[in-house]
Amino acid sequence: MQEKVTFVSDGLKLSGVLTLPSDYKAGEKRPAIVVLHGFGSNKSSSNVTGPCEIVSKRGYVTLGFDMRGCGDSEGKKANLICLEQVADTSSAVTFLQGRQEVDGARIGLLGSSFGAAVAVYTGSVDKRVAAVISSGGWGDGERKFRGQHVGAEAWSKFTGMLAEGKRHREKTGESLMVPRYDIVPIPPELRGHLAQGSIQMFTAETAQSMYDFRADDVVHQMAPRPLLLLHSSVDTVTPTEQSIELFKRAGQPTDLHLFAETDHFMFSAENVRVHNVVFDWLDRNFPVTAKQPALA
Repeated sequence: MQEKVTFVSDGLKLSGVLTLPSDYKAGEKRPAIVVLHGFGSNKSSSNVTGPCEIVSKRGYVTLGFDMRGCGDSEGKKANLICLEQVADTSSAVTFLQGRQEVDGARIGLLGSSFGAAVAVYTGSVDKRVAAVISSGGWGDGERKFRGQHVGAEAWSKFTGMLAEGKRHREKTGESLMVPRYDIVPIPPELRGHLAQGSIQMFTAETAQSMYDFRADDVVHQMAPRPLLLLHSSVDTVTPTEQSIELFKRAGQPTDLHLFAETDHFMFSAENVRVHNVVFDWLDRNFPVTAKQPALA
């Protein structure tokens, strides 16, 4: 029931995988969920394939895709600009609205980490989005980075990298390339969660874009559409306070769940409690109801 698809965003061809639930009947229109990958990752990530699999089994159409510059999609490689990813996500919604299998008024977003921040921002500014699930996301890039680069020395190194990126661009017209872990530190024991083909070197403009990105400023616009915020209470990648602050700024209905037994990568197969929270929330806020085909 999977189909390789492409759609266009700002003139770039993006690559995705559309999955129909196993009980789908011809002519139905089902609710759909777009699943967004994390920082420099792609649609083969377990944080895409895992959620796609579990919500497809619940009856939703799903779409996982590569953001521009990632995976098999077109665009400048390793140059991840947050507002461009917002545009790509809105383009994914437009694509799904054109699919005969999808109820175009019932399209949700689910994202992890970087993808969660993009999901919250997109859902807040694009009124076509019916619901958002954010896992390990963030709402204030500067504050997030301060929590990831702790101490005067680490913060000076990070901000020095941003400044050097600007100087390098002005002097050469080219982007300064920087290692992914100099932007977002990840403990060595968690790096195995990264998808094969994940980007390892990024433009300094990527880091600056993340620094400037503030879903906090727009999250109140999600209401009255439902928002679910998930976060590890012991997250060693994205500070837990990021989801707490999003919750404080959001309207209702918004739910926040913190989990002690998992770290940043929350959708692994063994995290059954996370799955059950998502299922319960979907049943209450974004249930599967299929529009039946019109009788001939």
